[in-house]
Amino acid sequence: MPLRPIYLDCHATTAVDERVLATMLPYFTQNFGNPSSISHIYGWEAEAAVKQTRSILADAINATPEEIVFTSGATEANNLAIKGVAEAYFQKGQHIITVATEHSAVLDPCNYLKTLGFKITILPVEKDGIINLNELEKALRPDTILVSVMAANNEIGVLQPLAEIGKLCRSQEIVFHTDAAQAIGKIPLDVQAMKIDLMSLTAHKVYGPKGIGALYVRRRNPRVQIAPQQHGGGHERGMRSGTLYTPQIVGFGKAVEIALEEQDTESDRLRQLTLLLWKQLSQLPGIHLNGHPTQRLAGNLNISVEKVDGSALLLGLQPVMAVSSGSACSSATTAPSHVLTALGHSEQLAYASVRFGIGRFNTQDEIDSVAEHFISTVQSLRKQTNFL
Repeated sequence: MPLRPIYLDCHATTAVDERVLATMLPYFTQNFGNPSSISHIYGWEAEAAVKQTRSILADAINATPEEIVFTSGATEANNLAIKGVAEAYFQKGQHIITVATEHSAVLDPCNYLKTLGFKITILPVEKDGIINLNELEKALRPDTILVSVMAANNEIGVLQPLAEIGKLCRSQEIVFHTDAAQAIGKIPLDVQAMKIDLMSLTAHKVYGPKGIGALYVRRRNPRVQIAPQQHGGGHERGMRSGTLYTPQIVGFGKAVEIALEEQDTESDRLRQLTLLLWKQLSQLPGIHLNGHPTQRLAGNLNISVEKVDGSALLLGLQPVMAVSSGSACSSATTAPSHVLTALGHSEQLAYASVRFGIGRFNTQDEIDSVAEHFISTVQSLRKQTNFL
């Protein structure tokens, strides 16, 4: 048994890659200037570093550096996108469409806007977690101003058809936002080809530091307007005031740069490890794969287990592996995962679910150990309930 559990919760967060940390360190102690201080070399150094990361992120999604707005993370980026569009376009309409399996950082701002009089349509998903494009088209109205659909689901890893959604929204001049926190550096993203108008990003899902994210805001064809939600200083072209956190921004850029360089080989490796884990776990009866079998993130495996108490299962797994039963942002709640109930699962099955987030630093030996302990834990719990 390892001294510490094997970490398999990479959809919650990832360790900072040592290459990222090494890039960040000088900006804490040597190049510590404020990028808004344009009258001396300390500010120039910081400004240049920030500019470089803007270029890295822009290249990663086929945007321009001027379209990258830095935030404290994807949660703030989602809030800025949704509330910012609502305020900027409310005279055009007050109808917003999103999806039942979205992260709470999308659903909660939408629910807040509902209290202000906005009309919110929350689309269901199919049993595999993917939206029905025909249902989305039917939901569009003359007063629809925004559609928000995440790129990759944080719990079940499902990839939504962004290009098709973008084409549909563009044809009706509706702003299209996607939460791509789990997708950046893992799957190809192209805001031009996919006709995406707003995209939320974060660093800590891709081996970068916590506390830094970004919002892509389209500047042309068409130009998208968002009302700032944080005022004071006019930073980030007036969209998000606040002194830029240069070390975190530098780390964000380096993390994405590494992820893009290694994307193809790492995706293949993660896919093989995920298939290996599923092959072993699926030998147990009463095991369900949650989400589309192939249209998902390479390192994601989310399963539900019949005839097992969810709390007892997680407790039994803890000595060997660090996994979760849902989103890290809602793990303190006692309600079952809203994502899994949206797939049609009963509360019992939703509670007895485990999300494996396999990452850069996991090995095949670790996967074998995890599978062995998982199987033995389930078998033990089932014997206690006389389930064979």
